[in-house]
Amino acid sequence: MAQLCYNRGCGQRFDPEENTDVSCTYHPGVPVFHDALKGWSCCKRRTTDFSDFLSIAGCTKGFHNSEKPPEPVKPEVKTTSERKELADLKPKFEEHIIQAPKPVEAIQRPSPDEPMTYLPLKVSASLKQALEKLKLSSENEIKKEEESDEIKVGTPCKNGGCTKVFEGPDSMEEECTYHSGVPIFHEGMKYWSCCRRKTSDFNTFLSQEGCTTGTHVWIKKDAGKKMVPCRHDWHQTGGEVTISVYAKNSVPELSRVEANSTVLKIHIVFEGDKEFNRTLSLWGVIDVKRSYVTMTATKIELIMRKAEPMLWAGLELPASKLQQKQQQQQDIAEQA
Repeated sequence: MAQLCYNRGCGQRFDPEENTDVSCTYHPGVPVFHDALKGWSCCKRRTTDFSDFLSIAGCTKGFHNSEKPPEPVKPEVKTTSERKELADLKPKFEEHIIQAPKPVEAIQRPSPDEPMTYLPLKVSASLKQALEKLKLSSENEIKKEEESDEIKVGTPCKNGGCTKVFEGPDSMEEECTYHSGVPIFHEGMKYWSCCRRKTSDFNTFLSQEGCTTGTHVWIKKDAGKKMVPCRHDWHQTGGEVTISVYAKNSVPELSRVEANSTVLKIHIVFEGDKEFNRTLSLWGVIDVKRSYVTMTATKIELIMRKAEPMLWAGLELPASKLQQKQQQQQDIAEQA
């Protein structure tokens, strides 16, 4: 009777009588997720795509292992005193809300329909070096792996949860059992969005059989650029407002920031195939001619010069206030 192998990166079924020291190709290390890169501690290959991570071929040969690893046991808090000790360890602080002064009503807010201007981009040396390294590595990968559409024997299926490999023309007609959803890691539990069989053990998660049938995907086509959210924050001084967008390895040739006195449009392409777009209705008024953008290897900073040296209550003007301003401008125009 065929048994399931629990070695990391294998997940195949095997016959115990035919199990040899070269039957299993697996990863002896542990999965490593760091800075959006995914890989195994035992080998150097890294990827940002979870499906590609699951299909990374093992780096070690050995026997198949039918013994299921034990799931980690969570510590239990049984007594009231233990709960109190945990509560005492939590940081205690008081929340202070500081409200900035309201804008001076006498300042005439320009129309948001003013012509947009591209802000100048200042590219740092660190970003140029990082992009040059990425360009060289991508060219090597294209030469090695993407020179042709020929499927090599041993190529793993790109569908999530499928452990089959290409063995020849007959593999093109095989039925694929895979997960059509995406992997979800939440509060220590791991599962696929399509079937929601939850587990806390990573090996058990990898060995979950697919819930959908279809055809194998041996070559993953480029899906184009992906719209993604990007962490950003802002701070201000008396004369400037700075927005920091934490996008690594942004591409200056494909990125742009447009602005007029009250509206900002951000379009950033980073990490090759990711896009971040955001349009802001600014709380205050900026001097577009003295504003600019700096791009480094780890982030983009938008430095905007204030038209008036005053504190902003927020980065964006709330929609209700914006609509009121537009209505007031319309009324003034009609009276004139």
